[in-house]
Amino acid sequence: MALEARLQLKQTQKLVMTQMLQQAIKLLPLSRLELVQTIRNELVENPLLEEMLLEEDEAASTDQEDSITDDEGQEAGELDGDIDWDVYMQDMREMGFSGTDRQEFPSYESTLSPQLSLGDHLLWQLNLSVPDETTREIGTYLIGNIDEGGYLTTSVEEVAQSLNVGLEQVEDALQLIQGFDPTGVASRSLKECLLIQIRQGELAGSVVEPVVEKHLEKLNEQHFPRIARDLGVSLEEIIQSVQTIRKLDPKPGLRFSPESSGYIIPDVIVLKVGDEYQIFFNDEGVPRLRVSPYYHNMLNSKDSLQPEARKFIEEKFRSAIWLIKSIEQRRQTLFKVARSLVRYQREFLDKGTAHLRPLILKDVAEDIEMHESTVSRVTTNKYMHTPQGIFELKYFFHSGIDSLEGDTMSSVTVKDMIRRLVDSEDPREPLTDQQIVGRLGEENVRLARRTVTKYRKELKILQSSRRRRIYTL
Repeated sequence: MALEARLQLKQTQKLVMTQMLQQAIKLLPLSRLELVQTIRNELVENPLLEEMLLEEDEAASTDQEDSITDDEGQEAGELDGDIDWDVYMQDMREMGFSGTDRQEFPSYESTLSPQLSLGDHLLWQLNLSVPDETTREIGTYLIGNIDEGGYLTTSVEEVAQSLNVGLEQVEDALQLIQGFDPTGVASRSLKECLLIQIRQGELAGSVVEPVVEKHLEKLNEQHFPRIARDLGVSLEEIIQSVQTIRKLDPKPGLRFSPESSGYIIPDVIVLKVGDEYQIFFNDEGVPRLRVSPYYHNMLNSKDSLQPEARKFIEEKFRSAIWLIKSIEQRRQTLFKVARSLVRYQREFLDKGTAHLRPLILKDVAEDIEMHESTVSRVTTNKYMHTPQGIFELKYFFHSGIDSLEGDTMSSVTVKDMIRRLVDSEDPREPLTDQQIVGRLGEENVRLARRTVTKYRKELKILQSSRRRRIYTL
């Protein structure tokens, strides 16, 4: 068969991932803090990007809110259309921007002093307490092997071998550090941690000490009469000792953990105004961007730039426009998703968790006419402030459970029911999973025992035999 070359026209339809589309997709899942950091980085790298001043930001925010609430039917794809940037730049100039005399102030974050870590706190005490260089070296090595909970993660034998020092020297250094603040730090076990706290406080020599030293493992089973007989004390003293032990700190290092000062800043705020819920963006701390009028005028001047300089400024100009439009598209998409969630979860906003409606990504995607992956990305690491509290957007997506009456309810609602049943049970006769199934059935919730077991484990609730308490403390 002879081979021949042919020209053939073929029309196909395909999605092309433009640079702007890639950037818009990349911005969608970013948290508030990550978005701010991305914007800050772009402000440093792109000279054509500038941050609006406060009065300009307020005017732009008012216009932006009007455009969102008055044109709710606008599709996110329409944001990719052409913008009359000459008019845009004229508006910027009319706001009073001069391009100069812009005063830079340090950010709020740069004025904060870093939180003292556990390691730094221990090293500070070590340097004040130890004049001997060898002991200081051993102590520094030990402190470097203490985890965030305050526990030593290596053995004294390994330390002695690594530093080529005597075992007694390591033991002495460890004992010194175990006397530092916080009390109980550098322990090798929970028992040692509790004993250090007991012996360095007012509990030294009390019944609490032998209870921890000899019977700590038996406390969870509540073998209190057996412990009382073994120690030759009354049952009441054992119960009081257990109450005292519960007040001790099992992880003394966590008070220096940076996670202890974490706060959630909502991206969206939902407030009830009259009979309707209004959606507001929380843009505080997020820089609002614009293209520099100075460089825009420079591009419009045909004879003032060398070809290489013009090419560089044009590239940065396109990059600046892409970023501004991508941020706005992210904002529009987040608004649409939040508005859809408010419509679906109206009863939850009015009445609480018991009225949370089953919802999946597909429901919201069809409602706002976007793809499920877009909804998934924009709900990642985003939080909503509601009359019921602050929730991650993904909290509102849950599968449904069929009731005996044919209705469906959210799995979160069912978990809340299980939690309430366990909280109200008799600790001497805790409910088994099968009994929980029966109690849920009385409330028209049809659930298999294995599903109850699954939800109980997700709630971190122990099985009934482990929840049984002979003595109420």
